[in-house]
Amino acid sequence: MTPAISIPTIGIIGGSGLYSMPGFEAEEERFVDTPWGAPSDAYIIGKLAGKEVAFLARHGRGHRISPSELNFRANIYGFKWLGVERILSLSAVGSLKKKHRPLDFVIADQFIDRTRGRISTFFGDGLVAHISFAHPICPQLAEVAMAACGEAGVRAKPRGTYVCMEGPAFSTLAESNLYRSWDADVIGMTNLQEAKLAREAEMCYVTFAMVTDYDCWHEEHDAVTVDQIIENLGKNAANAAKVVTAAVNAMPAARTCKCGSALARALITDRKAIPEATRTRLELLVGKYL
Repeated sequence: MTPAISIPTIGIIGGSGLYSMPGFEAEEERFVDTPWGAPSDAYIIGKLAGKEVAFLARHGRGHRISPSELNFRANIYGFKWLGVERILSLSAVGSLKKKHRPLDFVIADQFIDRTRGRISTFFGDGLVAHISFAHPICPQLAEVAMAACGEAGVRAKPRGTYVCMEGPAFSTLAESNLYRSWDADVIGMTNLQEAKLAREAEMCYVTFAMVTDYDCWHEEHDAVTVDQIIENLGKNAANAAKVVTAAVNAMPAARTCKCGSALARALITDRKAIPEATRTRLELLVGKYL
């Protein structure tokens, strides 16, 4: 891999309905190879609000990759290799509470994992790490995110629990009501793995959960349809562009959180026992600790 000439420190992951980021200056495409294969698409690198930014369409341009097929490790590692320190993730979700209306944004701060068999760690193959994940998102970025929603005039909630389901089918009515009984706020198919991997890569991460529908529990939404969601995706995409621009513009220069040292006390393997191939593959992530 040849390093990018410009070094973006802010990464943006565009979810369903958001496959490009308006407002870029001097855009260039960067295809990145990683030890885990290819990311979803090229990273679009340029300036937004005067700052270097890298954008990735989570599902690929044209929405070609289903949630279960996403190469989460490659996507997050690619950002790390480019120099990104903070990730703003945008994701379409269903609401599990009446107070979260379609077109609202929820800054999800907790996750429940209902996926099956997805890989959500860079570690293994002779190097074991256990990160702290009680608080899955960066508190500094969460504050920036909420302020950006206010600046953009978008209704937003500062906290919420995101149920990450496997998909690609939407929930059954029984499942939807089960998640509501857990006091969960929104449901989606992608963000849990991103949050875990970003933490392992010592990057700040925050989710803008963009509500498109009420899932199937609501008496007026007993069947979630793609047509219904697409209509609100377009409206959310316009809001997302405004919110992200405001967030990038207001991004503090210094990170005051602990995300940048998440691995400092997470590596448990005897350094002498780490296989050379694993050490080499993870050098970008753990080199400073070895």
